[in-house]
Amino acid sequence: QVQLVESGGGLVQAGGSLRLSCAASGRTFSTYTGAWFRQAPGKEREFVAAISWGGSNTAYADSVKGRFTISRDNAKNTVYLQMNSLRPEDTAAYYCAVCIYAIGSFNYQRTTQYHYWGQGTQVTVSS
Repeated sequence: QVQLVESGGGLVQAGGSLRLSCAASGRTFSTYTGAWFRQAPGKEREFVAAISWGGSNTAYADSVKGRFTISRDNAKNTVYLQMNSLRPEDTAAYYCAVCIYAIGSFNYQRTTQYHYWGQGTQVTVSS
């Protein structure tokens, strides 16, 4: 089992920044892919960003490209999401997820492909 705990959410004004963290504990896998998803009220959970184990491969949703950066520190078993130039439409609960497979071997945009999920952290962007 892998336990994921997100932190770093909060209330921020439009144009501001937040950094989310996702700390993993328990069993870890040398090839796992880390990702962030988000879910706004009344909407489906959507892909935000994904990162390979080594950190060399990343992928982003078009809506966050150029504003968000995903990274990881394997020594700390932590995945981060730096969010800049935040917009009101970024308001959502943000979830960390882990897939035990390498990023190139599955559809990383699909929620069903992930094996472990965190409990979520709320991000609210005011206009």
